[in-house]
Amino acid sequence: MLKTILKQIAILQFILGGVMLIPSFTAIIYAEWYSLLGFGISSVIVSGIAYFSYKSLKNVEEPKHQQSLMIAASGWLMIIIMGSIPYFIIAQITPVTVMQSFVPKGFDYESSLMNFRNPLHCLFESTSAFTTTGLTMSYHEPSIGKSLLFYRCFSQWIGGAGFIVMALAIFKQIPGQSALLLYGSEASGTKLKTNVIQTARSIWKIYVFITFLMAVYLFIGTFFILPDYPLSENIFDAINHAMAGQSTGGFSTLDDSIATYKSAKMDILFLLPMLVGGLSIPFLYRFTLLQNYKLLWKDIQTRAFIIASVIGGGLLALLLASSNGVSDPVREGIFQFISGLSTTGWQTSNISQWDDLPVLFMVAGAMIIGGSAGGTVGGVKIIRALLIQKGLRWHINKIFASENTIKKVKFNNRYMLPSEMNEELAKAGVFTLIYLLFVFFSTCFTVYWMGDGYTLVDAIFESASAQGTVGLSTGISDPSMNPILELIYIVQMWAGRIEIIPILVLVRVLFYGTKIRNI
Repeated sequence: MLKTILKQIAILQFILGGVMLIPSFTAIIYAEWYSLLGFGISSVIVSGIAYFSYKSLKNVEEPKHQQSLMIAASGWLMIIIMGSIPYFIIAQITPVTVMQSFVPKGFDYESSLMNFRNPLHCLFESTSAFTTTGLTMSYHEPSIGKSLLFYRCFSQWIGGAGFIVMALAIFKQIPGQSALLLYGSEASGTKLKTNVIQTARSIWKIYVFITFLMAVYLFIGTFFILPDYPLSENIFDAINHAMAGQSTGGFSTLDDSIATYKSAKMDILFLLPMLVGGLSIPFLYRFTLLQNYKLLWKDIQTRAFIIASVIGGGLLALLLASSNGVSDPVREGIFQFISGLSTTGWQTSNISQWDDLPVLFMVAGAMIIGGSAGGTVGGVKIIRALLIQKGLRWHINKIFASENTIKKVKFNNRYMLPSEMNEELAKAGVFTLIYLLFVFFSTCFTVYWMGDGYTLVDAIFESASAQGTVGLSTGISDPSMNPILELIYIVQMWAGRIEIIPILVLVRVLFYGTKIRNI
């Protein structure tokens, strides 16, 4: 079993080695030679380990169900660990004078690249990137250099659609049953084609297509809204923000996220990438390529996501209207609610200055729920929230029905018998309970280890942000945070990306093996 898992991890590392080479082109364009060397060394290390591991494990058996879940958990963990290498190497080999040259003219702060001389900060940044979270140790983002800025957003983009899905799209030799199990361990399980390999390729096709459209949209929009903005910076920002938006990752090339533009029109411009990123990839495929426009309202998740964005944004704006320190409650409320619900994490408001009620509303009404299943979002997912509310209504209605009544339940265009509904409801309920427990215990640890000046509400918000791979922050996550708390958030982001269960399976196997135990 161990050899089977290691073989699949080696395949994922092959891809990661290639991913590390892509930012090298950015390093060449901007003449960041130390970064170029760092990416080259990192790629050789990761690819070399992958090559020798795969060669020694070539003829092992294909994965079974429990192994596919372990591959998802351990594979993502290794991607996170190995993905941190470029940050560390580049920070180590780049002279301080070169680091400081990355600091924009007119500023005199220390380059944030110095933070990555701490390996734990590298691991945190890599985790946040590949899990599409957006919390960062790059306190002043522009000061780490263009190539590392690109690597962060590119990592989010790759992590959004998924490494396992990419592996299935690239490698033809994975057998059908194994491919199906691996796909289900990372993706939603929705098949766009009759074949899982074809489904994986279709996912990446629509993913690339939408990202390209968003990059063009952001470039043109910025060009007209901010005509004095440098053209080269516009192109760079548009490409990176398109990747971060479609992956709902939320990293930015700017020092203060989208707030740096200081433009209400730019805030409006960035609403579309967040809304599109919060939708499921199967929906985007059918809506764009198959031109099934009726799904915009007929698809249960899409409809709920649109309604929640409108109502939730309005309610948050009302709450912020009576909150101290909020200059434009409508603008900040709508933008931040959609950012939280889509789990994108772009920030235009100082959330640490909000009153407690709007902060808690963001947590419960947006960040914990998240966007559409089958997309790149975190959170419980809208489909589970809808199923739980449907199940609650169904159980209440059963009280008034006769004992002999057997009534099918219609949910998401599917009719289910009571036994089927109970099973689906149990799965959604158990997952939601585990999810909330993660947030609860993380909040307890945060309260204990967070710095002075933060409140319980700040701790709840930061924990929910890490667990939901949202990336919004009240300021707790920064290079000065307690290392233990930093590790806790790393685990949360990892768990949030692969929906917890694969990690629990991995932990169970590590402690008890694969033998069936009495419970």
